[in-house]
Amino acid sequence: MECVQAYRAQHKTYKLPTKGGTRLSPHMNIQEVEALSLLMTLKNAVLDLPYGGAKGGVKIDPKKYSAREIETIMRKYTIELAKKNLIGAAIDVPGPDLGTGEREMSWMKDAYTKFAGHRDINAQGVVTGKSIEQGGIHGRTESTGLGVFYATRDILSDTSFCVATGVPPGLKGRSFVV
Repeated sequence: MECVQAYRAQHKTYKLPTKGGTRLSPHMNIQEVEALSLLMTLKNAVLDLPYGGAKGGVKIDPKKYSAREIETIMRKYTIELAKKNLIGAAIDVPGPDLGTGEREMSWMKDAYTKFAGHRDINAQGVVTGKSIEQGGIHGRTESTGLGVFYATRDILSDTSFCVATGVPPGLKGRSFVV
């Protein structure tokens, strides 16, 4: 038996649902989760998205657990959040983040719909980033990287910004490390 620490922080719930990723990392702590939920609020506000910020995670090293153990942990994490009415399509919508992907999001969606699907008509929308077979959308995997590309392209095409910062304009011939 092992006690596993897990967290979920919702920042600025005046706009619901809140939205933010779920991490699996041995370095998780409540201060990090709270700070990341604040950053999600800022990100959503800058992009004028109708969401508050949230972030969550489980303090484990996923490399040290089998797929079956991770599934059990993710399902238990989801049920504990659902028992407290902390997640749902109209409350808080977790998505993938460091150490998680469509597999973990599909497990969360499945656990939530089994637990609360009888009383939540929108139970299928409890998470983003789930597999296509579980109701996910095409392009989700690429969306973050594509967003970084579009933002970089737009910044480097703004000649007044490039002149002010001393950065040559344009993407051609450049390499980036993210």
